[in-house]
Amino acid sequence: MNNLPINLDIKIKEKEKSYPIIIDKEDISSIKTKILAHLDGPKFLVIISEKVNKLYGEKLGFSKEQIFVLKDGEKEKNLKNYQKITDYALKMQLSRKDTIVAIGGGVVGDLAGFVASTYMRGINFIQIPTTLLACVDSSVGGKTGINTKYGKNLIGAFYQPRAVLINTNFLTTLDEKQFKAGFGEVIKYALIEKSCKCNMGFDLTNFLAENIDKINSCNTKILAELISICVSMKASVVEKDEKEGNLRRILNFGHTYGHAIEKETAYKKFTHGESVVEGIKYAFNLAFKKGLIDKNYKHFADDLIKKFNFKEIPKFPLKNMIKHMQMDKKNTSEKLTFILPTDYSVVEPVEINPDELTE
Repeated sequence: MNNLPINLDIKIKEKEKSYPIIIDKEDISSIKTKILAHLDGPKFLVIISEKVNKLYGEKLGFSKEQIFVLKDGEKEKNLKNYQKITDYALKMQLSRKDTIVAIGGGVVGDLAGFVASTYMRGINFIQIPTTLLACVDSSVGGKTGINTKYGKNLIGAFYQPRAVLINTNFLTTLDEKQFKAGFGEVIKYALIEKSCKCNMGFDLTNFLAENIDKINSCNTKILAELISICVSMKASVVEKDEKEGNLRRILNFGHTYGHAIEKETAYKKFTHGESVVEGIKYAFNLAFKKGLIDKNYKHFADDLIKKFNFKEIPKFPLKNMIKHMQMDKKNTSEKLTFILPTDYSVVEPVEINPDELTE
């Protein structure tokens, strides 16, 4: 097992850009010093989750003028808050050399990253994820965005951070629902592992099976190893395909149907991770019906998902779900594009006619 801190480096070949991903469990009070080490200009604006600010604001040590507190929840990732933050940045007179810092989960990271990508046509951006989901997935790779009434992340940009600073101490205060939400993305990586083409010699599925009790008890060393594995897999994909031209589409496994669930329930009832897991189950059922996988692999995936004890999500009207899925960014025609399993830990994009789908 790796000793903390774990230092990873992601290189974006298209932009000839590289940035560090640092995983550690130092005291949270050290984060401000780490931010200062990655600045170009004198000023920075911290976009911080309301919950994180309540729990750690005093330890983090920022002045009131340096922070914008964002309420929690997917519904906060909207145009109204985008404008509030950009107005605040202008009031602070942030320049192109200054920095936006995101401290929170995926909502904070996506919104703050979109602000950074557009403010002054792009300023520096640092990601500090505080949820398991953000640590293993959304903080790395440069996807930013906001939601609209038409769907999730339909307005956004690919914009890489200056650095990703992951501190596993934040994970110890997650409630069970948010902690488990991260496993939706972890399971996704286990089931697309071979398609990621990272050639690192590990088996994420076996790692999960061997360490499930330690993972569920929030063992910080095991979590750091788990985060390192998932981030390495994502980095391998993003390095080859930054802007989702081909390979990177596999990272949307489970998201086509998952995003539709979130939209159908107005982003209020289920977490992103719970929705992705349901999307993975839907993808396996669809792949099995189309003869892309055998029943043994379907049972294998079902058993893996059951180990995490996700609550059941009810079925929704098919016509509603199709309507939501038709707004999916992967679609390039009247057909729906699903990422489907075709072999053990292998997935591929498959176009499906809407009339082929069943509830």
